[in-house]
Amino acid sequence: MPMSRIIHIRNLDAPSQTSLQIKYCDSFLCRLRGLTFRSALSPTEGLLLVQKQDSRVDTSIHMLGVSFDLAVIWINSSMQVVDKVLAKSWRLAYAPKEAAQYILEIHPDRLGDFEIGNKVKFEDV
Repeated sequence: MPMSRIIHIRNLDAPSQTSLQIKYCDSFLCRLRGLTFRSALSPTEGLLLVQKQDSRVDTSIHMLGVSFDLAVIWINSSMQVVDKVLAKSWRLAYAPKEAAQYILEIHPDRLGDFEIGNKVKFEDV
């Protein structure tokens, strides 16, 4: 899949939410850069960091070089939200409570759009 692929993520348990335009990020370099050194993030955009399988270690993130807070949602390979956190800028590390395959990084105002246990669906734009 190309690095510039944009997808929509829908919360199947809260279908009325505003759509999210998410950059699908499955290459090493894309995941490494993440949102580091970006100046801002709009409430309708975000980044989906994709790992090869469910893991707690591989889905840990850092906020070094990120100058704004993020809502971080961890999703497992069964497309279920397993954890979420408001990640503060410049903090060293965050790890999910349960193994996940996907890390959704979105605007902090969107943290309430997802709850642990919600089922989600990825859709091509």
